[in-house]
Amino acid sequence: MLGFVEEIVLLLLDDGQEQIAELPVSAAHIVIAGAALMELALRNRIDTDVRTLVVVNRTPTGDDILDDALAHLDELGGELNIPPALYGIAVRSEGYRQKALKRLVERRVLRDQDGRFLWVSPTRQYPIIDDREQQEVRARLRQILLTDEIPDPRDVVLLCLVEASHLLAHVLSPDELKQTEDRIGQLSRLDLIGQAVHRAVADIRSTVKHATSQIG
Repeated sequence: MLGFVEEIVLLLLDDGQEQIAELPVSAAHIVIAGAALMELALRNRIDTDVRTLVVVNRTPTGDDILDDALAHLDELGGELNIPPALYGIAVRSEGYRQKALKRLVERRVLRDQDGRFLWVSPTRQYPIIDDREQQEVRARLRQILLTDEIPDPRDVVLLCLVEASHLLAHVLSPDELKQTEDRIGQLSRLDLIGQAVHRAVADIRSTVKHATSQIG
């Protein structure tokens, strides 16, 4: 089973061009950081309330991405407000993205080849070889949104990440998005870290939009 970081990195890959989906770089880092924190929460390494996040178990998970995030939270120390904790992990997110891509290549979900992203200097492309993992993630999201089924906590977390990334249009049709708007809102409010991720990404998008309009 993929972890949240791998799942969100996989969903951020554009189907048609095998590139990272259109999302400000800093916003993508926030979403990946949120994925790591949510995984730590489900593994009972951190706990949160409406305002704060605290490390409750320092035992390593055996996952190098999660253990790096856990160690960094421990360095930050004590009871943390969620947004600063999220931004503190986000500065490490590019490294997490690279590790997640490497894992996906090793599992033969992706193939690594020379290429270019449209918005950076020469880098790598990652064409999807086997899309079963990606389709399974989408199928899970469709199941919880288009039925009255009580979702698994992992699926609520994944929904929060996908909704914050504005990737639901890759999962649902326009009519389905309208039909499920209330349910998306209800489920997205169930995860406190997910709410913080959503606000942070919205702020970044707003800043980028304003800066772009000033240039124009």
